[in-house]
Amino acid sequence: MRKLTYFIACSLDGFIGDESGDGSAMLRFLDEEYLDFLKTEFPETLPTHARTPLGADHLENKRFDTVIQGRGSYEVALKEGITSPYAHLREYVASRTLDPSPDPHVEIVADDLLGRVRALKAEEGGLGIYLCGGSRLAGELLEEIDELVIKTYPIVYGTGMPMFAGGLDIKEFGLDGVRTFGNGALVRTYTRKR
Repeated sequence: MRKLTYFIACSLDGFIGDESGDGSAMLRFLDEEYLDFLKTEFPETLPTHARTPLGADHLENKRFDTVIQGRGSYEVALKEGITSPYAHLREYVASRTLDPSPDPHVEIVADDLLGRVRALKAEEGGLGIYLCGGSRLAGELLEEIDELVIKTYPIVYGTGMPMFAGGLDIKEFGLDGVRTFGNGALVRTYTRKR
């Protein structure tokens, strides 16, 4: 069984972006130490178009071979003219309104998202599945999330887009580890208690 990992950046107060979902304020924490960590531990989470400038284009996928993102997250790339932001992974975008796919490498999942995710998790072999965002998608898939990797940056939004949107459905995760960085960021890893 493959794991679904919600790998997400957030503020100290648990927001993944401002009220419109813009998380660009967190980009200032991508210093050399932190980028080295991402390239070493999670190279596949770096978008394809950023891999060459970051010196990561030669790195192999370590943890994930598939990415799932919501339309809002995907729109960030589309606005820049990038139709396949994670071309080094199998790409799925959850959207009921985006049809047809703007790229043959990107599969749009319009119906039965939960069934599609369960089928991906049940595939034999392969690496894990990277849940890229966003908030509504994470809320819809909360029951299927096996692991959380939360990159917390030392800023406070005060209000914004939460890590999980949707109704209250309490789930418990166990802390596996914490990594701290000189820029004040920390990365916490949790495994779902089942």
